[in-house]
Amino acid sequence: MGLLSVRGRCVALAIAGVMLGAPARAQDAGSLKKDMVGQWELSTTERSKTCVVTLKGDGSPQGLKLELEPACPKALPFTKDITAWSIKGLDIVRLQDATGQAVIDFTEVESGIFEGLRTGEGVYILQNLAAARSLAKSMDQMIGDWSVVRGNGRAICGLTLTNTEATQDNFAVFLKPRCDPIVANFNPTVWRLERGELLMMSASGETWHFEADDNAQWRRVPDSADPIILMRNN
Repeated sequence: MGLLSVRGRCVALAIAGVMLGAPARAQDAGSLKKDMVGQWELSTTERSKTCVVTLKGDGSPQGLKLELEPACPKALPFTKDITAWSIKGLDIVRLQDATGQAVIDFTEVESGIFEGLRTGEGVYILQNLAAARSLAKSMDQMIGDWSVVRGNGRAICGLTLTNTEATQDNFAVFLKPRCDPIVANFNPTVWRLERGELLMMSASGETWHFEADDNAQWRRVPDSADPIILMRNN
């Protein structure tokens, strides 16, 4: 797909934030325990609700010690039950209650990114705090006015990405007047960053995926002979 696409994959990995120096983990519980000691961010998938968790290496009667920042129960109510953490098997990071039962179990899905599911609530993310904050900065850089451009350089629509939360983990996007039908018919209403991609979703559930070509340009994927590109307005 050319130089821009190669560069785009690299930028997308950087925007995913998430891997700031996090090496691939050896597949044993002792190594995982050592790697997990430190500050982590527990959050909804796109960080609309967050909580800082400090995992410690010393033990307690309930498991390994941890600290939750005071605002955690308000942001994520289930955290009020978390009193300790442990490693289960080779690759499960468990945040547990006073009886040792799982409040939520996490498994590593990418280097330095863990996902856990709570039935009836959805997926939560556990990632290195510094990496998570880097991702937040990347998202802030997305806010503003963009042009939708075809491969020949012709602008076919204008839109605004906002940081106004519209639905859980999604933020409002607004189209400007006189958009080409291909965009107007899609009519995106929300957007988010997810694992290095920019996602835009319509009210009908249709989703467009974009990968970064550079800091000011995103290309819709899968690519085509006449691509759809997002370019930041000056």
